[in-house]
Amino acid sequence: MARMHGSEPPGPSSSSSPPGRQRWQGRRKPAGRPAQPESPAQSERSGTSGRQGGRAGPSVEAELPEYAERVLDTADRIPPGRVMTYGDVAEWLEEGGPRQVGRVMALYGGAVPWWRVVRADGALLPGSELRALEHYRAEGTPLREAGRAADGHIPRIDMRRARWDGGD
Repeated sequence: MARMHGSEPPGPSSSSSPPGRQRWQGRRKPAGRPAQPESPAQSERSGTSGRQGGRAGPSVEAELPEYAERVLDTADRIPPGRVMTYGDVAEWLEEGGPRQVGRVMALYGGAVPWWRVVRADGALLPGSELRALEHYRAEGTPLREAGRAADGHIPRIDMRRARWDGGD
């Protein structure tokens, strides 16, 4: 398992689960991917740069860490027009945390619908706001219009309506 330094991921054996963890119990968990890519999009994952365009990812021959594959699988499962937060993805996987999920998405997220994994406050990712906004509008993702005092008048995601809990 690929884990970030310095933190033990919460899991079912943890003595105390953070609030909200129970929301995922009984939900279908993502299945693991086969070791070999099945499609061009999956093959592309190993070599594409993520949201931070211009940054080179690992070589195409390199295999993604298992945790990264699980994060990307989860992002693939989020329906159009819906979102999960970085923390939601970590809770869904019962491993890591928002920072670890964000790191995976930054490095490898370019081959999946990266715009569906978002900040908990609904703010759009700095530097990618306009690209993400195009996707949100095309998919019908619920947005809250920014007030006139807001910097750049960029809307936020309406998290109450757009958040996906992993159900059907």
